[in-house]
Amino acid sequence: MRTICLYFQIHQPFRLKRYRFFNIGNDHYYYDDYMNESIMRKVADRSYLIANKVLRQIIKEYGCQFKVAFSISGIALDQFEMYAPDVLESFQKLAKTGCVEFLAETYSHSLVALKDKNEFARQVEEHRQKIKLYFDYEPTVFRNTELVYSDNIGADVAEMGFSAILTEGAKHVLGWKSPNYMYCNAINPRLKVLLRNFRLSDDIAFRFSNQAWSEFPLTADKFVTWLNKLDKKEETANIFIDYETFGEHQWLESGIFDFLKALPGAVFRNSKFTFGTPSEIAQNLQPISSISVPYPISWADEERDLTAWLGNDLQRDAFNRLYSLTDKVNRCVDPRMKKDWKYLQSSDHLYYMSTKFFSDGEIHAYFNPYESPYDAYINYMNILSDFCIRLNAQVPESSTDQEIVNLSKIIEDKEVLIRKYEHELKRLRSSKTKIALVKKTRTPVKKTGQQTQPKKSMDNKISHKVKATGKAIKKSSNARKKT
Repeated sequence: MRTICLYFQIHQPFRLKRYRFFNIGNDHYYYDDYMNESIMRKVADRSYLIANKVLRQIIKEYGCQFKVAFSISGIALDQFEMYAPDVLESFQKLAKTGCVEFLAETYSHSLVALKDKNEFARQVEEHRQKIKLYFDYEPTVFRNTELVYSDNIGADVAEMGFSAILTEGAKHVLGWKSPNYMYCNAINPRLKVLLRNFRLSDDIAFRFSNQAWSEFPLTADKFVTWLNKLDKKEETANIFIDYETFGEHQWLESGIFDFLKALPGAVFRNSKFTFGTPSEIAQNLQPISSISVPYPISWADEERDLTAWLGNDLQRDAFNRLYSLTDKVNRCVDPRMKKDWKYLQSSDHLYYMSTKFFSDGEIHAYFNPYESPYDAYINYMNILSDFCIRLNAQVPESSTDQEIVNLSKIIEDKEVLIRKYEHELKRLRSSKTKIALVKKTRTPVKKTGQQTQPKKSMDNKISHKVKATGKAIKKSSNARKKT
């Protein structure tokens, strides 16, 4: 019995706000909340919620004859919780059907597997815990960011205890071999490798609504005829695509949801294929051979390599600068710093710096907030500079770092004092004004035409009265003496 493995990737990065050079050291919040929320809500309403509803209807009709797998990045789950709890709830409903498998990946949707083995394992474990928390499911199959894979990465994943990994069926790796078999890792054969059938996957993900395509329009029945044309000995057809294909990359008006709804029925009526999850396929099939991938591959662009993220000097500089901070971050205990570290690792930030413009790049450019790769680089490096300042304050290493921390503390304390004195000065000025107003209101109003005597003449009058009184008293005293 041959099996269709239907797998969907879900990820949304935390997009960064415009961060100028003069923000460095002053502004420690890096995210464009409005853009993040608006994009998440748009994709949720146009894609996730509708697609999940269709899947629930399919499962209700066919039960566990129909099965599907998801990998959802930890950053996407964070945004579901913040901006789209209804989406999170809809995935939880799917999880309760028992017909859905959740795969593990890096929490940050990062390329850390290329740089640091320990940080890679830490992120994967954090993501595992997140999946367990939300869906009460413990993943046994791994899917790396953008299907990035090599022999060494596979060996690391096997050490983490996973039974299988998903990656791209790249032509330059397979040669004459077919992606429709089970393979194993060249270093650790216990790790099974499922390869994406990029032709069948891209027919849905990229070509579905292309009216210039010779096979347009694509229907479920036509797709099943292509499945039936596969060699009878081939065991599995791995259809791996972005979940945003439904409703976002391919709009509702294109008929993409109708295609998804009709596909299981067409498969069951017109073929001998079944649906299975990656863990089921890994359990039921034996590898026909190992697959050698000495250099990393991915599912991006025509080359199926890493040049979409690390293809130019800007990207490599940002990537190396970011992961040079790993040891310091591991010694930092500030939760806000830890969160920023996770969000800054998202591979999307590097993708925005790409100077390539192929088909997959156009899909990612749809959500690209920058006018050019150079704007993306400058913005990211400004933020990373501020992050470094904060990190050095938390974990100073050299006497210079400590001196900078001390001076920063002095400046901060002085700024607090200045704000305090400014507030006190404002209060005193306000009090002075109030006192002046009170005095003014208590001054007696002079009658019209009445003239006040000068102070000097008043003093003279008082002086004359005192003298006259004194003379009278003296005269009276003399009269008594004579008597």
